[in-house]
Amino acid sequence: MGGEGGVTLARGRVASLGAGGDGVTEDGVYIPFTVPGDEIAFEADGSRGRLAEILTPSPDRVQPPCPHFGVCGACQLQHVSGDVYRDWKRDQVVRALAQAGLDTPVGALVDAHGEGRRRVTLAVKHGVAGYHRRASHEVMPVETCPILAPGLEGAIGFARALAAEIPDKWVSLLLTATLSGMDADIKGPLHGNARLNARLASLAQAHGLARLTAEREPVALYRSPQIGVGAVAMLTLPPGAFLQATAKGEEVLAGLVLDGVKRARKVADLFCGVGPFAIRLAARAQVYAADSDADAVAALRKAVAVPGFKPVHAERRDLFRRPLSPPELEAFDAVVFDPAFDGAAAQAAELARSRVPRIVAVSCNPVTFARDARLLVDGGYALTRVTPVDQFLYSSHVELVAQFERQ
Repeated sequence: MGGEGGVTLARGRVASLGAGGDGVTEDGVYIPFTVPGDEIAFEADGSRGRLAEILTPSPDRVQPPCPHFGVCGACQLQHVSGDVYRDWKRDQVVRALAQAGLDTPVGALVDAHGEGRRRVTLAVKHGVAGYHRRASHEVMPVETCPILAPGLEGAIGFARALAAEIPDKWVSLLLTATLSGMDADIKGPLHGNARLNARLASLAQAHGLARLTAEREPVALYRSPQIGVGAVAMLTLPPGAFLQATAKGEEVLAGLVLDGVKRARKVADLFCGVGPFAIRLAARAQVYAADSDADAVAALRKAVAVPGFKPVHAERRDLFRRPLSPPELEAFDAVVFDPAFDGAAAQAAELARSRVPRIVAVSCNPVTFARDARLLVDGGYALTRVTPVDQFLYSSHVELVAQFERQ
């Protein structure tokens, strides 16, 4: 079947899902929103294509739960059945390890979506609030979002009101569900003044927000935004601080971390954030915790400054530029590290030179994890267990927890 220019119209069968969640035909053309087993007509331009028609749907195709699916860029896999979805997510971890030359058992995918996302970033651009369209910087308005936790029920409404208040601005809005209500941080060139801040403070109050900040700077505080972390019933969340996407995800990851350190009495928690692991570890072990976010470290210190915890020493430290060295690591029976998306090559290299008996790695990027794991294995560690975790429902992202033992 022909077409104009470099585009051709063809028919084919979808054989697999690619790394980003697009279907891949038997001829190697990537087609968004297709499922293995679909018989389709599509427009092809090299290795990329656009779905023209589903001729025969795959038995693994399901009805997406969101009316915005296919246009919104936030979810890629709402149309894929549960078994195919779970196998594909697990396979992202298996493939990353294989590409790094690592052969280790990979467990079944653990569902950690729970009640839904307790954090969301919405785009606010020129009077429109919502998510970016797929493969575009254009912002599309949304009416609903089925992946959000009940505590973010008012997120879209507040984002719309903010867009109406600043119709000439282009910012992003990070909203977090807390025990005290929604916490919001505006990121971008807001350039607020006293008059604008007063209007935004009134807007936040009208929508029941606990706090509103702009680039972490205070705009309005009505209630201290607090979350529960392990045995700490009330931890005050710093503005814009990192938090696991779902409460269930934090619980699952923390459980795997605790299992991984075994009976270690002295544990280092690197890239600790506000302490989702350190707080739980401190119920049974002495903990050293480090992170580059001073506000997060301060929140952790305050949270554990009560009876019932083993000693916790928390400090601000840039572990990318100043990773813990082997002599410093000698003090610990186990090390936990949970870096951002780019991984922690510098710290992994130092760990590879250390004699720490046990290491537990948490990662949201199988590719950079595999790179860091290769360093540890080459340094004499055995990668004994990898567990993939899914808290980003319908997306192409997958997290994991891995255990290493010094040989």
